Amino acid sequence: MKQVLNRISGLVGFSFVVTTTVMLGLLSYPMSVGAERVKDLATVAGVRENQLLGYGLVVGLEGTGDKTGQVRFTEQSLRSMLSQFGVTIPPNIKIQPKNVAAVSVQATMPPFSKPGQRIDVTISSLGNASSLRGGTLLMTPLRGGDGQVYAIAQGNALVGGVSAEGADGSSVQTNITSVGRIPNGATVERSVGTGFNDSKEITLNLNTADFTTATRLEKAINETLGSPFAQAQDAVTVVVQGPLYPSERVAFISALENIEVLPAQTKARIIVNSRTGTIVIGENVRVMPAAVAHGNITVTISETVNVNQPAPLANGETAITPETTVKVEESEASLLALKQSVTLNDVVRSLNQVGAATSDLIAILQALKLAGALRGQLVII
Repeated sequence: MKQVLNRISGLVGFSFVVTTTVMLGLLSYPMSVGAERVKDLATVAGVRENQLLGYGLVVGLEGTGDKTGQVRFTEQSLRSMLSQFGVTIPPNIKIQPKNVAAVSVQATMPPFSKPGQRIDVTISSLGNASSLRGGTLLMTPLRGGDGQVYAIAQGNALVGGVSAEGADGSSVQTNITSVGRIPNGATVERSVGTGFNDSKEITLNLNTADFTTATRLEKAINETLGSPFAQAQDAVTVVVQGPLYPSERVAFISALENIEVLPAQTKARIIVNSRTGTIVIGENVRVMPAAVAHGNITVTISETVNVNQPAPLANGETAITPETTVKVEESEASLLALKQSVTLNDVVRSLNQVGAATSDLIAILQALKLAGALRGQLVII
């Protein structure tokens, strides 16, 4: 390791003062409280996953495939596949198998994938197939965004859902049966260039843009390596001078990604999901002195049916008359004074004193923000 580091120092033009003990210590010493590793905060530019997509046919279904009379592209795909094997079906003859389904095939190709390696694929029904359970995906090319074929998929599908239908039309279903997965179902046929060995500069991109975190990352790398190897370019990018030889770059990045950095505190935010009523309060949110009045209005509607019976020997008729009573009650609204909150526990304690339901609490937070008493960004999703 020490010989590799000394060689790296000559290649990048700086004096390397990091010893083998320091490098190995990065892997063995416990992390500081609140600190995170570089590998958890940032990614290396060019080292990324690539999405692949294909179109194929799943066969061998037990009568749960596409209804070809309603889904024409399944029949067209089946005719095209059979013609490649020398089977010609006259156009006037309709193909209506119930054991075939057209599917989209998706896969994620990890970085540095080499030809011959296997990756998982997911298949999803494109037609009206009721279930892909028990089906087999025929050979399907998977293409990248550039239109090139990078993998070939084929195999038996695993479907987690189960469905059953009776003769009278009654049915039951558990989970989704129109989506399946094929573990190791695709073979990589072509590698994707990453540019990992094209430049001596190693670019680290933060997962979350923050000027403070970028500055701390630059400082932590330079202090650990003992020379100004790193330079922050913006709130996301930190460029590090590294060696040119691939084997030494691997060891160098291994040391980089295990350096500990204390990330900056997040912005003061309150995230409110108005659909589910979920409220998440950030650590730096503050509440300034304010007074909050909270009360509820209860409306009660009751109906009573009265029967009017005429007197004996009278010419009247029995009549039914409904009687509706509407009652409105408003509970007394208590005016609660909120003191200035310094910590997150103080904010939670102050809001709990209001005694409001989640839906009412959302309205109170919006009112506090408009009154200028809520120090933080209110985000409604």
